[in-house]
Amino acid sequence: MLACMRSAAVFGIEACGVQVEVDVSHGIPCFNMVGLPDASVRESRDRIRSAIRNSGFDFPGSRITVNLAPADIRKAGSSFDLPIALGVLAAAGFVQRRDVHDVLLIGELSLDGGIQSARGVLPIAAAARRDNCPALLLPRPNHAEAAVVEGLRLFGVRSLNEAVQALNDPDGFAAFAGPPPTPPAMPPPATDGDFSDVHGQAMARRALEIAAAGGHNTLMVGPPGSGKTMMARRLAGVLPPLVFDEALEVTAIHSVAGLLPPGNGLVSHRPFRAPHHTVSDVALVGGGAQPRPGEISLAHHGVLFLDEMAEFSRHVLEVLRQPLEEGCVRIARAARTCTFPARFMLVGAMNPCPCGYSGDAVRVCRCTTQQIDRYASRLSGPLRDRIDLSVAVAAMPARELSEAAGGEASVAIRDRVIAARERQRERGGTLNARLYGKRLRAATALDGDARRVLDTALTKLSLTARGHDRVLRVARTIADLDGGATIGGVHLAEALQFRGDY
Repeated sequence: MLACMRSAAVFGIEACGVQVEVDVSHGIPCFNMVGLPDASVRESRDRIRSAIRNSGFDFPGSRITVNLAPADIRKAGSSFDLPIALGVLAAAGFVQRRDVHDVLLIGELSLDGGIQSARGVLPIAAAARRDNCPALLLPRPNHAEAAVVEGLRLFGVRSLNEAVQALNDPDGFAAFAGPPPTPPAMPPPATDGDFSDVHGQAMARRALEIAAAGGHNTLMVGPPGSGKTMMARRLAGVLPPLVFDEALEVTAIHSVAGLLPPGNGLVSHRPFRAPHHTVSDVALVGGGAQPRPGEISLAHHGVLFLDEMAEFSRHVLEVLRQPLEEGCVRIARAARTCTFPARFMLVGAMNPCPCGYSGDAVRVCRCTTQQIDRYASRLSGPLRDRIDLSVAVAAMPARELSEAAGGEASVAIRDRVIAARERQRERGGTLNARLYGKRLRAATALDGDARRVLDTALTKLSLTARGHDRVLRVARTIADLDGGATIGGVHLAEALQFRGDY
């Protein structure tokens, strides 16, 4: 007998419908799968057999053929366990309906018949709504994630027996209606990660505030122990909360990556990713046989922090150049191409030389000029040109560190950042770091003093065209923090101050 179930396959951060056809016929007992399944799907045969038997059902001792259509799309992952198992049970007569077209099924089976959480539930729920499928049967831990999508009837199940019950009696089974999506609330500031813990470093703190207000890329250069990492890890705490559309994108990426804790719905905080300097280029930008998001996509709408930036491999850093400009990364494979969003703030920290003490007032640098130049050249010119703010972070003497008072709290900085971003939203809805072409020219009106400062800078600093635009964007952000409608000479001068050659 033939049974048909509906499921979905995830490619990138999008999902497409998959028809699961199960045929149980007479012949030599075997379990065959066709339709381009990968190893993770083919090995589900033993899990399905054990789960069905341990749930109290008789496993058919017949010839079983499973077809996953369309056959030109590779199917990967363990979320096909549940629809295949239910298809076998439907073909064997344990499920009353052999053609289930109004419920989309996903879930991984345990050997005892339990259902484990699945990856990519949010994109699958969105695909179900797009394809006019009214219901979704999914693991109970993924219910909150799927509830973000309106208009679906959700069946959260914990075991294969509950799934059979839901299909046989959908009206009598306890269905969970998803709550309407609401914008996530601002997370409370962390008590152990506040900018008030930072002593001194006024220039670096100012640079990070400007970066947070306009979404600018930043590089901090200073000796070990000067507080670069400490300040960078507090940057996410001064960013405004995610709006609903941003939270939806971030949640979809983390869902595909399998990073959502069970029971969680929307991600309510801006991500902060800090990969180790031994990270590969694929792990950073994403990829693989079945493309998965990399660190730059996991940092979407948040912060990507590269500590000891000069220690990263040169080719790993160079792959950042295109995503920094376009805000996305495209992974091309033979079958299809997927696009991962990657609109992040890049924050880098590095030492001024291999030993770390070049220019230090107390400790002696023993590096030669050639070693310092070679170390600085690990960041190529095109990559440096994509960094809006460069700031030198000097080491604070221990005596001054014990006497200095703590800096301004993150809450006060966040208020100014939110106010500056609100001005950008009213002006055009785009962060200053993403202004290009006519929109940039319209937003960066200069007064007389600013025009003279810029003309002088173009001559003396030899700014590239990209550098010229980035100075204007930073100056626009500084003016927004000050509440100015036009860019003044003081705003442009401060922006040029952060174009240092470190």
